[in-house]
Amino acid sequence: MSKKFCIYGASGHSKVIIEILEKNGQIIQSLYDDDPQKKLLFEYPVSNEKSILHLTDLKWIVGVGDNIIRKKIVENNILDYGIVSDKNANISKRIKIGVGTVIMPGVTINSSVVIGNHAILNTNASVDHDCFLGDYIHISPNATLCGGVIIGEGAHIGAGAIIIPGISIGKWTKIGAGCVIIKDIPDYVTVVGNPGRIIN
Repeated sequence: MSKKFCIYGASGHSKVIIEILEKNGQIIQSLYDDDPQKKLLFEYPVSNEKSILHLTDLKWIVGVGDNIIRKKIVENNILDYGIVSDKNANISKRIKIGVGTVIMPGVTINSSVVIGNHAILNTNASVDHDCFLGDYIHISPNATLCGGVIIGEGAHIGAGAIIIPGISIGKWTKIGAGCVIIKDIPDYVTVVGNPGRIIN
């Protein structure tokens, strides 16, 4: 696998990705952003020239935290996506990780977990055994997924949320910060509170 990366997007999320890649000793070739006002992120150049999207021998990561936007970028660009995983994450050797996924510092992922493409597992999130995490999901800092949890495509699990064992979270659902989820949640809803309740 190439050790050279390009990052699509020059945002706060990209800053964390940059620092993970630096710790891993991987080379950051450049960043791309379609905002022409963005020229530099830390010391790295930001290009808005589409030609950069055709460079070869590079791995790409989408540095955008918003799940919907991240999916649109991936669907509109045929790129060779890599995986970015912080050295300080505690990851079982018996898991599967999809392309484009980012695993932040302090994350714990236990045995037999399957993670889809272009997922974000944010700082100190905990994912226990036999969980399934769909494409384009975002597990926020300090969220806890107990064993056998299923997270549907595009779902966003808020900071500090807790999901008890065996629960399914529907696709493109939003679980608020600090929620405690004790029953299955359908697609396309927003949930808040302890215990979690659907508000729309």
